[in-house]
Amino acid sequence: MPGRTPERRPAPRALPVALALVVAGAAAGCGGGGEPGESSPPATPSGTAASPSGPSATPTKQELQATVKRVTAGDLKYSWRRGCPVSPSGLRMIEMSYWGMDDKTHTGGRLVVNAKAADDLVSVFRKLYKMRYPIERMEPVDKYKGSDFDSIEANNTSAFNCRPATGSTSFSQHAYGLAIDINPCQNPYVYADGHVAHKKCAKYKDRSNDDPGVIHRGDKVVKAFASIGWGWGGVWSGARDYQHFSSSGR
Repeated sequence: MPGRTPERRPAPRALPVALALVVAGAAAGCGGGGEPGESSPPATPSGTAASPSGPSATPTKQELQATVKRVTAGDLKYSWRRGCPVSPSGLRMIEMSYWGMDDKTHTGGRLVVNAKAADDLVSVFRKLYKMRYPIERMEPVDKYKGSDFDSIEANNTSAFNCRPATGSTSFSQHAYGLAIDINPCQNPYVYADGHVAHKKCAKYKDRSNDDPGVIHRGDKVVKAFASIGWGWGGVWSGARDYQHFSSSGR
């Protein structure tokens, strides 16, 4: 009301000294229980605490994390057998990070390749990672008990598999660890008569498709493999193998 004297409120009573110290200490410890003033580490995309940079660090958007390891016959239970053109000692496992179809980085990608080509292929996948080329999954074909058909059905990027070339009795370049099939659904094997063996992938025989993972003539993916002398099956005459890159071009 006009002219009314404002109500005076009593001043707050001071906390006892001991209680004040307890309250102050609790406030300093909020948010992680660390030292006063210490903030919690930032969360990574997976929701875990970020680790320091180094060999085991969560991969960044700028660099590929890759390790080349030896393999044994026990690692290749379904994809290798006696009589194959290369022994397990002549193969290597590349464990690497990669960009997924969800536009996020993934760890744990595994690719079995010829030992002589391992370092060159790391350089290729470093380029693919830098350009953020998406890969659906990357697992040894042993995950699918050596079945090339099942690996393709899973849209799995793979390399070594001791098997004959499609439509042939001769060894495929995959049997030497010198060929890689990338995103085989988006980049199908198209027979000379135009059919595709995997129905859900048949739409990708139309190479004007620009969906993520589709490889086109002369694009950065083709150029990345060309930089180490590998050829692309998408330029073959007759049947075309859009997923396939190899050291021989076949």
